Amino acid sequence: MKPAMFGRIDQLFVKIGEYVSLLNILLVVLILVDVVARYLFFSSSAWLNELEWHVFSMIFLFGVVYTLQYDDHVRVDVWYSNRSPIQQLWINLLGTVVFLIPWCVIVLLTSLKYAHHSFEMNEMSADPGGLPYRYIIKYMMALSFGLLLVYSLLFAVKCGVRLTNPEVEVFLKKLGN
Repeated sequence: MKPAMFGRIDQLFVKIGEYVSLLNILLVVLILVDVVARYLFFSSSAWLNELEWHVFSMIFLFGVVYTLQYDDHVRVDVWYSNRSPIQQLWINLLGTVVFLIPWCVIVLLTSLKYAHHSFEMNEMSADPGGLPYRYIIKYMMALSFGLLLVYSLLFAVKCGVRLTNPEVEVFLKKLGN
């Protein structure tokens, strides 16, 4: 893969992250409406509560991909930050190949089966007045882990290219990282 291809794929995932970040505004509005309805009008709605957690779930699920893209995911930074850039690349590569990619495959396959079963039985909320089509949020889980798998593969390739390229800094500048 050429650096330009990495850049295009990165841009696609940045756009996805930007669109997902707009869900934060939606979540704030939903919570505001819920609070106003509950405390001013003494009214609560199951569908609104469920919609809040669905939106929050999507922010979290899709935000993981965005976080990986900017290499801001959780790790033992005290130990990791004291390593050389080459050692950090090896840690990222091995962690991605040994842990992240297999985990993405497991969760993707499991969540697809889970979502498909939900779709087949037309699962809906057990709460009166809750949201129908519970399978939608379950498919979001599969979609987010599918995207995380794609980006994990790209992340591993980028780490490998950086490790095999004698001019790592030149490559990083071309890549925009």
